[in-house]
Amino acid sequence: MLARLLSPGHVASAHCDLPCGVYDPAQARIEAESVKAIMEKYAANEDPVFRARALTIKEERAELVKHHLWVLWTDYFKPPHLEAHPQLHGLFWDATKLAGAAGAKGTVDVAKADELLSRIDEISKIFWATKAA
Repeated sequence: MLARLLSPGHVASAHCDLPCGVYDPAQARIEAESVKAIMEKYAANEDPVFRARALTIKEERAELVKHHLWVLWTDYFKPPHLEAHPQLHGLFWDATKLAGAAGAKGTVDVAKADELLSRIDEISKIFWATKAA
């Protein structure tokens, strides 16, 4: 009887922890665009104080790219998405590596930022395809 009294009157289920409208790869892209812009400003300026500040800010932004990517990967994408898009794991692996020490955090090479943006674009295409389904 106690179990019956404590059981919910309505049971809800969802494939994510919040309504899916809160997820968007644009957050990662905005931060990656910032990383690229900082790299460009770094290259155009010889002032050591400016460059030191630029590196600090670039690394903070790169860390935010990783954060937003991991939120998408761990909270939004589910096994059915991976079954339909088996390249997702590799895309997230590449993107987070490109945002990390082996990429944006460890270099001022704009080409690395472009690679990162390219991976985010690929993830975004898949994300929006899953939203349309």
